[in-house]
Amino acid sequence: MKILLVNVPHPAIGSRIPDDHLPPLGLLAIGGPLIDEGHAVSLIDGEFGPMPLGDLVARIVAAAPEAVLFGHSGSTSGHPVIAAVSSDLAMAMPDVKIVYGGVFPTYHWRDILEAEPHVTAIVRGEGEETTRRLMSALEAGRPLDAIPGIAFRDGSVIRETPPAALIRDLDAYRVGWELIDHTRYSYWGGLRAVVVQFSRGCPHPCTYCGQRGFWTRWRHRDPIRFAAELARLHREHGVRVINFADENPTVSKKVWRTFLEALIAENVDLILVGSTRADDIVRDADILPLYRQAGWVRFLLGLESTDAATLDLIRKGTTTTTDREAIRLMRENGILSMATWVVGFEEERDRDYWRGLRQLLAYDPDQIQMLYVTPHRWTPYFRLTEERRVIQLDRRRWDYKHQVLATRHMPPWRVLLWFKLIEVILQARPKALARTYLNRDTRLRHAMRWYTRMGRRVWPHELLSWLRDPLTRDGPTVAEFWGKGQEREDSMVVRANARPVAAGREAA
Repeated sequence: MKILLVNVPHPAIGSRIPDDHLPPLGLLAIGGPLIDEGHAVSLIDGEFGPMPLGDLVARIVAAAPEAVLFGHSGSTSGHPVIAAVSSDLAMAMPDVKIVYGGVFPTYHWRDILEAEPHVTAIVRGEGEETTRRLMSALEAGRPLDAIPGIAFRDGSVIRETPPAALIRDLDAYRVGWELIDHTRYSYWGGLRAVVVQFSRGCPHPCTYCGQRGFWTRWRHRDPIRFAAELARLHREHGVRVINFADENPTVSKKVWRTFLEALIAENVDLILVGSTRADDIVRDADILPLYRQAGWVRFLLGLESTDAATLDLIRKGTTTTTDREAIRLMRENGILSMATWVVGFEEERDRDYWRGLRQLLAYDPDQIQMLYVTPHRWTPYFRLTEERRVIQLDRRRWDYKHQVLATRHMPPWRVLLWFKLIEVILQARPKALARTYLNRDTRLRHAMRWYTRMGRRVWPHELLSWLRDPLTRDGPTVAEFWGKGQEREDSMVVRANARPVAAGREAA
């Protein structure tokens, strides 16, 4: 079957501002198994340019695929773009099969299939095995109702099949790296780069997280094989930067140490960046030198808040003391800390921002990433926000970098003011400037300068976007805007997948 994977241009600030582009790991992860199954698979990446939507549709039509597969990692804010492209494509190629996967369609499948009848099927949850079975059935003209993990139209009826079993052996499916030209993808200021995934899932029950139910249970790649794959990407394709897409790759200290030692033994010059939890950093204080030796340069730490009550509310499961200690340990071992801090909780006042700023200064992170609280309908946190007012009606702006909810005690302009003020104070204080421009470690200095350049470009862009894109004062409630919460449905999926089974290679 002739299959085309399509990565649409994403409207988010993080996609549009940097000159660098990272490869679409999700689509490549689907592509590898489809190639191995014998399908003719190719990829169009609309992020470059970015490609105008009309040109993207024309390129898809010119490729004459039998099936087009859409997906995007930032799938909530990316969905309106995929909806527009797939609609135009269906008009131009009414017989083409359109398949859609990712976090957003996994949970919004009913809405999508009702509003977009041209979508053939939606893959829910992990896609490697489900997509393999789906494409085999479509090619052979077999019924789809026997394939777990999908939703589809059966005439005028929308059907959902039972959840697919989680993949226990993540090494059973390979990433289709041959689908991309590695010379086109870079990060960290022009260094050749890829996105990888060592593990899936997370054992922590943070209420706002939109990933826990999707991946469900924490699983990991074979650490030695994974280290060998990263080394091969460096030796064969010149890859320098490895960006980990994991929610929490360091869950198992034993497994993680095995990976670090295996990568060190490969003796390759790599720069590793990713996210983890502060409590894992504190736990691993004795092996942090191995982190650095393996190539780790920066970790994003999801602090979310410096207020203990807020941390309890979102069930973060960490403490301000742990967060502060993690940053200290990382600096001691030559690893940069990027602290995320979320604003826009309903009861916040000026004093809360002032207290938070003082605590962030006490934490002394190397970099700060400010975000706005953004609820997803399948998370427990959604229930706490259902009656809050939506002030941003453009779903393309639901990317954590735009205000989307009204706060009880503060107008949007004052939330924005605090947001930008905290960024400036944290990034422009003398201590931060000294680390950026006078750091003796050339890798850290390069990283700090690159991120500072990005910040200088993003900062005015966010302000201009806020001024050009007026917020509504009398918007609907969150529940009215997004529909009924799906926390219970998501919990059922989690329970159904509590015991993953091995990946199968049996015929669909």
